[in-house]
Amino acid sequence: MLAALAQETRLDLLRLLFARGATGVAAGEIAAQLGVPPSTLSFHLAAMEREGLLVATRRGRHILYAVRLIGMRDLLGFLTETCCAGQPGLCGDIAGLLPAVNEEPVMTPSFNVLFLCTANSARSIMAEAILNSLGAGRFRAWSAGSAPAAQPQPRVIAKLAALGHDTAVLRSKSWDEFMGPEAPRMDFVIALCDMLEGQACPDFGDRAMTGSWPLPDPMKFSGSAVEQAALLNELYAALDRRIRIFINLPFASLDRLAVRRRLDEIGGAVRA
Repeated sequence: MLAALAQETRLDLLRLLFARGATGVAAGEIAAQLGVPPSTLSFHLAAMEREGLLVATRRGRHILYAVRLIGMRDLLGFLTETCCAGQPGLCGDIAGLLPAVNEEPVMTPSFNVLFLCTANSARSIMAEAILNSLGAGRFRAWSAGSAPAAQPQPRVIAKLAALGHDTAVLRSKSWDEFMGPEAPRMDFVIALCDMLEGQACPDFGDRAMTGSWPLPDPMKFSGSAVEQAALLNELYAALDRRIRIFINLPFASLDRLAVRRRLDEIGGAVRA
């Protein structure tokens, strides 16, 4: 932590965030306040977040940064634990100048998630509906395909509607809709099929983490109506289990590599 703070811009940044409190400050505003180029600021923010000094939270299309008070208390506690020959009262409780840990305002992370499949007519549509239902307020889900169908499969829509999902906004769409400058910025991109018809997944930015949760394509199953209904039930249950595990990951305590590993474990564990 001390190494991460050993630079004047970072100290100015920390003072700015302390002044603004738990509401946080958008990266663009920080850059303007400090007179720092966005690319340089991004480097400093990443270093301080990596060392547990800052916490980043998505609000709509913006990422807000705030001081991670737990980390600062740990740092100040370490610096002052040997104060005054075991009599810290002589020099005051420096760490106590910060709010108690249990008083730290909680900034709930919010994430954008894109589910991909080839036709975007069944698996990814179901995943979009499930996550938007289970993760309301913390997660916002979309779905897309490399070669989208004209519309979602009617039996998939009927299944989701029967389970109480809002199906009015569900439609098959190309992943090109999520590539433009006005598209929502994705935190996670999760493929639900083994191969997207031989196409490489497009670049959704360096912030998006990718995962693979392969599931069988119900549109390629040619059994009876009863058997097809059973397969849809199994697919829905599998997606529901994976998504419940995903939304309950301790994101605040995991670094990017750990989150990426957990994403792959979710697909592998349920598949096994």
